[in-house]
Amino acid sequence: MKKVVLSTLNAKYIHTNLAIRCLKAYIEPEYQAELAEYTIKDPILNIATDLFSKKPDIIGFSCYIWNIEETIKVIQVLRKILPDVKIVLGGPEVTYDVPYWLDRLRGEVDFIVLGEGEETLKQLLDQAHGDEDWSQVHGIAYLEGDKPVVKPQQNKIDLREVPSPFRFEEDLPHLSKRVTYIETSRGCPFRCQFCLSSIEVGVRYFDREKVKDDIRFLMKNGAKTIKFVDRTFNISRSYAMEMFRFLIDEHLPGTVFQFEITADIMRPEVIEFLNQEAPAGLFRFEIGVQSTNDETNDLVMRKQNYKKLTRTVTMVKDGGKIDQHLDLIAGLPEEDYHSFRKTFNDVFELRPEELQLGFLKMLRGTGLRIRANDHNYIYMNHSPYEILGNNVLSFDDILRIKQVEDVLEKYWNDHRMDGTIEYLVTECFETPFDFFQAFGSYWESRGWSRIGHQLEDLFKRLHEFLSSHGSFNMEVIESLMKLDYLNNQRYKPRKPWWTHELTKEERSSIYQELLQTPQIAGNEYMELNLSEKELYKHTLLESIVSRNGEEHYVLAYFEPSTGQSTLFMIEKELVSN
Repeated sequence: MKKVVLSTLNAKYIHTNLAIRCLKAYIEPEYQAELAEYTIKDPILNIATDLFSKKPDIIGFSCYIWNIEETIKVIQVLRKILPDVKIVLGGPEVTYDVPYWLDRLRGEVDFIVLGEGEETLKQLLDQAHGDEDWSQVHGIAYLEGDKPVVKPQQNKIDLREVPSPFRFEEDLPHLSKRVTYIETSRGCPFRCQFCLSSIEVGVRYFDREKVKDDIRFLMKNGAKTIKFVDRTFNISRSYAMEMFRFLIDEHLPGTVFQFEITADIMRPEVIEFLNQEAPAGLFRFEIGVQSTNDETNDLVMRKQNYKKLTRTVTMVKDGGKIDQHLDLIAGLPEEDYHSFRKTFNDVFELRPEELQLGFLKMLRGTGLRIRANDHNYIYMNHSPYEILGNNVLSFDDILRIKQVEDVLEKYWNDHRMDGTIEYLVTECFETPFDFFQAFGSYWESRGWSRIGHQLEDLFKRLHEFLSSHGSFNMEVIESLMKLDYLNNQRYKPRKPWWTHELTKEERSSIYQELLQTPQIAGNEYMELNLSEKELYKHTLLESIVSRNGEEHYVLAYFEPSTGQSTLFMIEKELVSN
């Protein structure tokens, strides 16, 4: 029996590859395969050395835009140290532009699997152990001499009959530490021209009861983060409701389920059900907005009712149970810099927990890439095929939007200073985009995009940027920044980012008054009943100014056993001078 290894290079260690597990499950028990996962950060020679040590006869690689170039480097080494090994590529990155890949990888790769790979791999292994008549294998491409041979797939496999990819003993010790990906359907009903899912027609479902059994098994064995890779999880309302009900009823504490949701087709009664029944933090929604420009959406065949999308996102946010991650794509057709500014502001108005600002990638096989000349697109020749400009968006515009992306990630998505950012985008700048753009441009001009940052650095750099404007109420802004900083600390900070305004004597005087009259800090503080030692050891006292100009002291108490901080406001007039 030939030794088969199924491999991939993940973007991060915490990720797992579902594809190679589906392949392994499908070819068993007739054929055995060893899984070998690495990351794109691992040294190429280390990967090749590990694969060499497994002494494979056949190696299959799962290929995507994020790993194809590193995968090719590994293959080039393997071809020199394992000249007789058969190398098979599959995955979305190599399924399209097959003649290009066959020519580019001539002499290095033996076969390319097109699309869904389970049945194809099984047929390929049958021939590898038999007559080696590759013409009998459907869904592969290869070179016969100099001639490319492409054998189309036949019928799609019946997903209701496929075996589980989650029962491998070697995976069980890692479930609690990594993201587990699961699919309950394949295909997408929509035709968005920038997305590979638009190429596959129709949606097929796995057996619901088998999916539920898999989820029970994964949770029982420690899986904490389970991400559904269905392109539109809620395309069937009845199916989504059944799965939501199941997950609510049978989830184990600490488990989080993530879904890609099409927000404008979600019915209000579904959201009301989730708001009432779902435990806080159990679900997380990812919603692709991409653009709020109607002309742009029409050009990419994207049907989106933004009013209904807004209703869904708002209802979910008001429910307070489910975090939402909203996606935007810069560089779509006829979306210039000013139109994208409007898109950003439209979506930021919803205040999602995360707002992902991505840049259009011209994926092989997509309609947008095929018709790239219609909008004068220029883009990278190699993965990730990111655009460099088009007829309405210059490369300079793209660089400016990238500056927005940089600070958006650090200052909004990480939620280090929500109170401060809310004040800045509503009171100090014309729009949220203008704040992130101005700060992002300043950030770049100072060279901060090329160095690392501690938490205190992020506060200092925002303070420097705002101080350079000279037109803001810095007393109020500094106070909001102090409150945000203290709210997000788990332990009493040794050296806060600001210079203490209170002297040691002033602070000691206020502490003594708190010991004598604790009610000046409120009833909740009184209930703590802190001793003098605890007060000095576990609290921090600072002077702040509220938005209406009133002066206060803020007392931050850091609970030593839980690492939780609690802030108490003290009116200055309640403290003796």
